[in-house]
Amino acid sequence: MLPPHQVIESQQQEDDDLIKPRKLPNPILASHQHGALHQELLFCHRRGVLPRQKTELQCVLEHKRREQHKQRELALHPPSDLEVKLRTRLQTLQVYELEEQKRSESLKNVPEFVFVRQSLKHIPDSS
Repeated sequence: MLPPHQVIESQQQEDDDLIKPRKLPNPILASHQHGALHQELLFCHRRGVLPRQKTELQCVLEHKRREQHKQRELALHPPSDLEVKLRTRLQTLQVYELEEQKRSESLKNVPEFVFVRQSLKHIPDSS
């Protein structure tokens, strides 16, 4: 039998021959781009401003400014013939859709026997 001291030495020699396991590097944390992005996020968080995110009030105000700018642009330039025709066409289509909607609502309120009677009137007599 080997004394305990020699057993420990022989195990150490065997361990030296083996490849010791290491923790694999995380590719995301090792990336320079990820580190730069993380630094930017931390910096913005400390300042209280998140990148690419605005408050709802700022978004609404920007939308209103854009709309006002479009209105000013339209007021400065007279509409072309094509735009005028497209607007009139849109208005006629909207009127037609409203009439169609009213007609469909009025037909919903009509009882079913009226529909049956109307369909019977259209059938020609076989006699």
